[in-house]
Amino acid sequence: MSTFPDFSGVVLFAKGGRPIYHRAFGYQNFVTKEKVDTASVFELASVSKQFTAMIIMQLKEENKLNFDDGIEKYLGQLHYGNITIRNLLNHTSGLPDYQAIMDAHWDKSKVADNDDIIEYLRKYHPPKLFEPGTQYEYSNTGYVLLASIAELVSGEDFIELSRSKIFRPVGMNATDIRTLPEKTNIKNFAWGHIYVAEEQRYVQADSFPYSNYTIWLGNRKGPGRISSTSSDLLRWDRALYSERIIKQLTLEEAFTPARLNNDSLSYYGFGWDIRTSPNGKRIVRHNGDNPGYKTQIIRHLDEDKTLIVLCNNAHKEFEKVVERLDKLLEDE
Repeated sequence: MSTFPDFSGVVLFAKGGRPIYHRAFGYQNFVTKEKVDTASVFELASVSKQFTAMIIMQLKEENKLNFDDGIEKYLGQLHYGNITIRNLLNHTSGLPDYQAIMDAHWDKSKVADNDDIIEYLRKYHPPKLFEPGTQYEYSNTGYVLLASIAELVSGEDFIELSRSKIFRPVGMNATDIRTLPEKTNIKNFAWGHIYVAEEQRYVQADSFPYSNYTIWLGNRKGPGRISSTSSDLLRWDRALYSERIIKQLTLEEAFTPARLNNDSLSYYGFGWDIRTSPNGKRIVRHNGDNPGYKTQIIRHLDEDKTLIVLCNNAHKEFEKVVERLDKLLEDE
């Protein structure tokens, strides 16, 4: 890490659930110079998707839905045809990007939630990008719909579902889906920052106009918005080796490549990218990217090794940092 002296965040290596390296770098706030520590809370960005997928899998075990149900069974106002819950989970739905529609038409003095997003998809009905099941394209829209379907079949708010089905049972006491005021009240919250070359300093990411969507889309649920710590993510990792919150048989679906209509495979499961190491071992991982934040969790399933990297200064060489750290973990 000394080769990346301006990196701000936390790195956690674990083997068999035991941390073998857990260090913090940089600042929670670059103005006040409050330092990051290993208990600092970070926005996870799209690392959140694995939790949304887990709730859907739990509801499937409770016989409240099936992966191959058409979404119009639950969201009849959306007429996109032949899209299943499975398509939403593995990003093969072909749904258009909700953010583009909201950016074009939403009154940004208001804060949109999932119902607003679904209504604007219905009202403006942008066309599908491709027919469901024919290809993979990463879709935040799909995960908004998954959270809304979870609310409909359970009768509970998605935030409370996340708490009752995952965060509390796993002991993730520092993890939640938080509003901006709630984040402000957390003493050890690591705020996202972006480097401004002209000023030669890091500036808080939410001060940039292009970050405004995090405010006016601030009530969306499903594709992101979970904030957590490295230690809580290790607790999550451990729970996934047990049957504390889901049966292993069901969980295997999350780590299974999607089969497309032409019988080829897409290597994204339910909330996880799926890889194979050079020595044939299974790896699942997911990254996150929000203004000021870059995050990654990598799980070497067959060797029970875990890498968690949370960064709050959107480091320009984040991917290289992760690549080199993961190589060390492979060699450990």
